[in-house]
Amino acid sequence: MSLQVVSTISNSSLLQPGFSLLNFGGHVFFFGQKGWPKRSCPTGVFLLDIKQNELKMKPAAFSKDSCYLPPLRYPALCMLRGNVESDEYQYIIHGGKTPNNDLSDKIYIMSLVSKNSKKTTFQCIEKDLGGDVPEARYGHTINVVHSRGKSMSVIFGGRSYTPLAQRTTEKWNSVVDCLPSVFLVDFEFGCCTSYILPELQDGLSFHVSVARNDTIYILGGHSLQNNTRSPSLYKLKVDLPLGSPAVTCTILQGGISVSSAIVTQTGDTEFVLVGGYQSDNQKRLACNTIVLEDNKIEIVERASPDWTPDIKHCRMWFGCDMGKGSILLGIPGANKQLISDANYFYILRCKGAGEDKEEELTAQICSQTSTEDTGDSTPFEDSEEFCFSAEAHSFDVDDTDTYNEDDEEDESETGYWITCSASCNIDINTWVPFYSTELNKPAMILCSSGAGHWVHAQCMDLSETMLLRLSEANVKYFCNEHVDLNKGLQTPKKVVHLKKQPMKPLRKKATMKLTTPTKKSFLRRLFE
Repeated sequence: MSLQVVSTISNSSLLQPGFSLLNFGGHVFFFGQKGWPKRSCPTGVFLLDIKQNELKMKPAAFSKDSCYLPPLRYPALCMLRGNVESDEYQYIIHGGKTPNNDLSDKIYIMSLVSKNSKKTTFQCIEKDLGGDVPEARYGHTINVVHSRGKSMSVIFGGRSYTPLAQRTTEKWNSVVDCLPSVFLVDFEFGCCTSYILPELQDGLSFHVSVARNDTIYILGGHSLQNNTRSPSLYKLKVDLPLGSPAVTCTILQGGISVSSAIVTQTGDTEFVLVGGYQSDNQKRLACNTIVLEDNKIEIVERASPDWTPDIKHCRMWFGCDMGKGSILLGIPGANKQLISDANYFYILRCKGAGEDKEEELTAQICSQTSTEDTGDSTPFEDSEEFCFSAEAHSFDVDDTDTYNEDDEEDESETGYWITCSASCNIDINTWVPFYSTELNKPAMILCSSGAGHWVHAQCMDLSETMLLRLSEANVKYFCNEHVDLNKGLQTPKKVVHLKKQPMKPLRKKATMKLTTPTKKSFLRRLFE
């Protein structure tokens, strides 16, 4: 086993504990960044390119018929093949935590649409399921089993929020172990079925699961309820006859009390287990070889690499399986780097020099890691770690279109992530799409007051219909703070008066002066 330092890594702040790796065609793709994606890569999916100990990140795109995929951290994911011998495969992504600390219960299926030296395009579809759908969770595992020519996915373990009826103000965001139920997911018919097995009494999270054919082995894991790391080794066997599936569990001896371990495959039936924690504050520096043959498992200790002093003395570590017997390890940079959230990265090669040849990988691996919360620390801290499976062995790609976070506009000061008003509650780390037209940034509208300024449509309580109407109509808009002021300063409308033509003066006519007749003249006229 050899340990190699990754000397230079661009945008290392995006690679925080909780991300995932996907492998398509020998190329590794990063998913699950900290915070919401920016405009340079709205999908949040990057190609990881390693050349001469330098790691670069290149944005990937989604097809037009893809759904929105949030940057989930600590999800469960695994590879899904059409059958055991198929070369075409997809990835299943379930659960995980969004940047605003909400837990997801959705299942996504990602597949590669096209790839060339310039651009990689994926298709992401949200799968609708019925029946006993697993609750939202994180820190769990998902594997695919094959039996009698059929395939199903198996979900187990994880953590979720305390039920609403049991929450208190002081511990509103507390997490608990999910019930130790086993979920079978049939993607062909879109249904889920849960099984309660008497051998599984305690919930587990951040355990390791290795699947081969119709059998899954569950190793280690942490239980919040008991604050223990189980030394038990569970064997789940799934039978898929024409009728109802059958799930059985057997408790085996020879397990390892560990959580947050990383597993990589070094052969057709051989795996290597590295890292993890044997207690809350103590890392596990030992390594083991796992061999799966003829429905049995053998775990033996093997020589550990020459760990560097930084790895030995750091409080936490995290990593992921790169495939072909290689593991990407990360440790906090602390104050040793100019960027406070940057990390040091290493590549651990578990194979010998002569064993690095292409070979068919038939087993499914799914492992996750986490540092359990200590003391009164709040759950879902960034120190939580997560390991996952990926089968990467080639990083020979072009240097074009490399993502550079420095090229991004400073959206914390200008652009979409401003404080638009006194009641503004839009934050780059917690924002989620509100309107159907939003993808990776909030909708904004220009207020015409004074020199004009931009405000968030959501902060102005605009309905989607009104927002669309304002965007299409050529009218001025005034935000909530300036609409009354604008009305007070508005000049009254000018009333247009009709112009009256002067009347022509009438000509003077001869008039007769009339006098009131006297009584005497009146009587004379009367008797005449």
